[in-house]
Amino acid sequence: MGKIEDLETINGEGYQLTTLDKAIGLARANSVWPLPFATSCCGIEFMATMGSMYDMSRFGMERMSFTPRQADLLIVAGTISKKLGPVLKQVYEQMAEPKWVLSVGACASSGGIFDTYSVLQGIDRIIPVDVYVPGCPPRPEQIIDGVMNIHKLVKKESMRRRYSDEYKHLLHDYKIEITNDEND
Repeated sequence: MGKIEDLETINGEGYQLTTLDKAIGLARANSVWPLPFATSCCGIEFMATMGSMYDMSRFGMERMSFTPRQADLLIVAGTISKKLGPVLKQVYEQMAEPKWVLSVGACASSGGIFDTYSVLQGIDRIIPVDVYVPGCPPRPEQIIDGVMNIHKLVKKESMRRRYSDEYKHLLHDYKIEITNDEND
């Protein structure tokens, strides 16, 4: 993972060529700064994933970002109440592009066992989600698999994702405004 051989390249004596998109995708995938948004037992499993036994730093994620303005990956782990929903959406909106979302556990993905009036039945009702990690709570190995799936997305994604019509339509469906999209 993250080797230059993974890219489509032209190899020669003392040089190697590839496209700028692929080189930037490789750099992005190996320097993702996660923002943990953990509310319950899935958060404890995520903390175990960051410990020395599983060591997420080997994937370029040793720096936790506790401010949305410096984060690339929003990791939502645990039950999200409807009162907390607007806070989560605001955190997502404050993140700079490019950004990705990992939904960890049954509660974040679908409300889990809490089919009540106060629990949001999946965070994909308020923000777009890139990868879902199932489980109640998921094992650290599952969370690592979700992170590796995010890395695959990051490597293959175009540098101009935010300018695509599909992406603008997706954000419009979630009622997320794009400001200064022509000047960015």
